[in-house]
This record gives sequence, structure tokens and C-alpha cells, in this order.
Amino acid sequence: MKIIGTGRAHPAKVVTNAMLEGFLDTSDEWIRTRTGITERRLISSERLEDLATEASLKAIEDAGLTPADIDYIICSNVVNEYITPALSCIVQGAIGAKCACIDINGACSGFIYALDMADDRIRSGKARNILVLAAEEPTRMVDWEDRALCVLFGDGAGAVVVSGGDGLIGSRLTTQSKLDCLHYVRRLEPTPYITKEEYSAPMYMNGKEVFKTAVLSSSRDIKVLLDKAGLKPSDIKYYILHQANMRIIEAIANWLKLDLEHFPTNVERCGNTSSASIPLLLDELARSGKLQKGDKILMSAFGAGFTTGACIIEWTK
Repeated sequence: MKIIGTGRAHPAKVVTNAMLEGFLDTSDEWIRTRTGITERRLISSERLEDLATEASLKAIEDAGLTPADIDYIICSNVVNEYITPALSCIVQGAIGAKCACIDINGACSGFIYALDMADDRIRSGKARNILVLAAEEPTRMVDWEDRALCVLFGDGAGAVVVSGGDGLIGSRLTTQSKLDCLHYVRRLEPTPYITKEEYSAPMYMNGKEVFKTAVLSSSRDIKVLLDKAGLKPSDIKYYILHQANMRIIEAIANWLKLDLEHFPTNVERCGNTSSASIPLLLDELARSGKLQKGDKILMSAFGAGFTTGACIIEWTK
């Protein structure tokens, strides 16, 4: 496959660290030094499906196509107001496409998983133009009285259109079951027959364990992909990593012995947007003219599960 179009959409509401000081026992300095985040975009009046639709239409337009040309939609999403139908189905109707749709939940790695699935479908000849979408609102999963967790997240949607081509150099997906590392539990509707104990709780995250697992897992995936492709770390123009925390990004850069100029970021402005973080950043780079034909890009993500996904692509636009 190759990427032929990109798009993104952000909520209008900007929440700065200073604004959080009004109701949390925190400070701008405390947040910045631990996460690198200065502000984030949060859903207020918007609906996630509206952001997803906007990002999708921008990607389709950028690809020089119309919604009628899309013959499959894969949407990465952890949670939204609709349990069913899938978010991809809602977007399909909103953009006027006529194709099969599927949602996946690979947590923050979901966009890489979706790209891998799209490549398989194109290789099999079952699709020509696939919309790969990641739309997330993780700010709706956290306790907004938890000063260590709620400051990390932002909302948004990013999308790409992929078609047949030689853009994918290699990919790697892994999962290591770690339920206690990071989870979010919601109680389902009651029935007259339920006797087990059930509960709902905001997102739980063991920060130290997530940091360690993320750095080790992402570094491992990067090394495996580079070795398999016969590339050196410096052969990659940009490492587009999941935008969870600047300290994680810096740790991976140090391990690779590369300057931070190889590691573009938007976490400082957007927060952790879950699986949307990589396509959001990819669209920023593409539309600002920082990606040139032939550039090699390595995308790597990690998330609850514990899942990881990484791929190397050659920019072909």
C-alpha cells in the first residue's frame, strides 16, 4: 500500500495548564516538566463522529478522490457515545460512502493495526482505496479530579487514504497481556440474572509500568524493523511516535542516539490523543511541506493491552 491522502480535525476548546490550576492541585510547571504538555484540545460542544467525518473528508479530498471511490473503511476507536453501531458506520453515512466498514480497538496502537489490516486487504485484491481513520476522546475516560491522569489527554481525529503501491517497507504488531497496567471498566446494563459483582471506574494507569513497557516495547519494535529492512536509525527522516509523553519520546531518541529533530511532536499542544496521535501528526507534517517524496518514516505506538505496533513507510506523494 501507499498513503495518498491525509486529514485531521481538532475540537475547538483549548485547555491550557493554567486553566487546570483553577480546579486541580497542580501547576503549569508540574505538568510541563513531567509530560511536556502545555495545552490540549477537548471535546465540548462537538461530537466525536463530527470530528471523524471532518478528518475523513479532508483525507479523501487530499487523495484526489470522492467518497464514492472509497471501498472499505477501518476506524480505530477505544470509546465513544455509541456502543453500536460502529463509529465507521456512522462516518460512512456522514460522508456518503457506499462500502463495508469495521471498527477496531487496539488502544493507542490502533492506527498502526488498522494500516496493517488495510495493507492485507489491498494485497488480497479485495479493496483499492481504503479510508483508515482514528477518532478518539480519551478525556471522557478519566477522573477529572485525578491530577496525575486527566492532564495527559486530548481529543481529536486523524485519517489517511491508502491505495495500491510500494509505500509500506515493513510492519510489526505485538501484544503482551497486561490487564493491570492500564484499563478502563464500565458496568453493563443490569439483568434479573446477574449475581456476580460488577463495577464502573475511570481509567486506571500505572504510570511507571506504562513508561517502562512503552520505552522497551517501542525500542524493540524499532530495532526489529530497522534490522529487517537493512536500515540504520539515521536513514529514517522522521520517527512519528505515539504522542503520550515527551519523556517517553526523549528516552527512545536517546536509545537510538539521534537528535530530537528526527522526532516531531504535537503532544505539547494536543496532549495524548490515543490512536489519533500518529495520523494527526502525520497530517501536520504533510500539510506543512515537511514530507518529501522518498522520505522514510517510522511510526511506532503502544497502548493498553499491552499492544504495540510499528511500521516503516516511504512517502510517495
